[in-house]
Amino acid sequence: MYKHIIKIISFFFLFYTTSFAQSSISPETQICLSCHEIVTPGIVKDWKAGLHSKVILKEALSKDPLSRKVNSSLSFKNKDIVIGCAECHTLNPESHKDTFDHNGFKVHIVVSPKDCAVCHSKEVEEYEKNLMSKAHINLKNNPLYDKLIKSSLEPNPNILSENDACLACHGTKVEVKGKEIRNTQMGEMEFPILLGWANNGVGRINPDNSQGACTSCHPRHSFSMEIARKPYTCSQCHKGPDVPAYKVYSVSKHGNIYSSKKNEWNFNNTPWKVGEDFKAPTCATCHVSLLVDTNDNIIVERTHQMNDRLSWRIFGLIYAHPHPKDSDTTKIKNKAGLPLPTELTGEFVKEFLIDEKEMEKREKKMKSICMACHTSSWVESHFTKFHNTIKTTNEQTLEATKILLEAWEKGVANASCIFDEAIEKMWVEQWLFYANSVRFASAMGGADYGVFEKGRWYLNKNIQNMKDWLFFLLKKK
Repeated sequence: MYKHIIKIISFFFLFYTTSFAQSSISPETQICLSCHEIVTPGIVKDWKAGLHSKVILKEALSKDPLSRKVNSSLSFKNKDIVIGCAECHTLNPESHKDTFDHNGFKVHIVVSPKDCAVCHSKEVEEYEKNLMSKAHINLKNNPLYDKLIKSSLEPNPNILSENDACLACHGTKVEVKGKEIRNTQMGEMEFPILLGWANNGVGRINPDNSQGACTSCHPRHSFSMEIARKPYTCSQCHKGPDVPAYKVYSVSKHGNIYSSKKNEWNFNNTPWKVGEDFKAPTCATCHVSLLVDTNDNIIVERTHQMNDRLSWRIFGLIYAHPHPKDSDTTKIKNKAGLPLPTELTGEFVKEFLIDEKEMEKREKKMKSICMACHTSSWVESHFTKFHNTIKTTNEQTLEATKILLEAWEKGVANASCIFDEAIEKMWVEQWLFYANSVRFASAMGGADYGVFEKGRWYLNKNIQNMKDWLFFLLKKK
């Protein structure tokens, strides 16, 4: 069987050497391709469609600073090659617990941000400051999360249920649990057994102990910037009732224009030129991309931190609040000792949050993006409404919290778990669904998502339901 494999490899090695010499594929990657063209043709086709297969490192380095997407200094000795299978899957083998012997190579399955940093160190450094990079540990190390999943998933959720639920977006912990022999088209081969795989969650814990997954936004194996710049990518995790960003964007005027005109736009240019490459923003426009005007003047620099254009954190927690200073939010404790950035009554835990000066700086960045297309009066009016929405939604959440606190105080609800009783679930919906929906609608022009589609109507209705339920519980008592 192995003689058969060697013959196949030799044939394809010769084929790729002659047919793809122009592409400067390394000999190691050519060997990978010779088998994987047969066993995983979809992967190979996808890779061929991406820039990694088309641009040699020397060419990538020669681009002007605004257009360059790689480090100015690279550790690859041979810069006359493209980035292929071997360049990623054989990097840093000693640090990857999932490294295994595979046809003469030390290969690892999970390519991590540490691997990507060889060419994209700035992006990886920025991403480490992003809350997304810590999405797994911030969730799993929060004691309230354990209570939430037991009341949300099933009484005793197992790791597979958890990986298929919250950790699908927040990221699993990928661990090696031994090895196994599998039958393949090339015969029997040994592979590592991975728990928590497959997963593209933004805060995934990788076998080399790094955090994050670049493939959340740049999926394997084309790693397309176009895909990352389109809103469908973000919708994977930002679409549900708790984070309705994509739904709101879809009905917004920006979303209307995108849906109608996207086929006329250029999603591959770097830098991205406002008014020429696109006529309305996508998620990436406002939160990530390097933008220039028609004279190539920089509007905002590229960022993979993402929250450095955001002053307010408007979803996921009980009250909207200034963004945390640190991407590791497990450090945050309020006066009651709870792992929350606010008190239950809404006061900010300022020690752990950015100050007003930093908030102003971040909002100024966002406004500069808006003003590439809008007048200052339009932009200022928009942010005035948005600030009012933060104030009023926090007030309505506080109203619901007061009802819940009264229920606990009068003994008709038990505060030992804040997620498992009917009145507590109503309270959770107040901030996790309805307040979030209103804030996203206000931030992005989401029309009915601010009113009847889980908006202000439901905020007020839910308060009345909680009052009625409390009255019922007190009468029953």
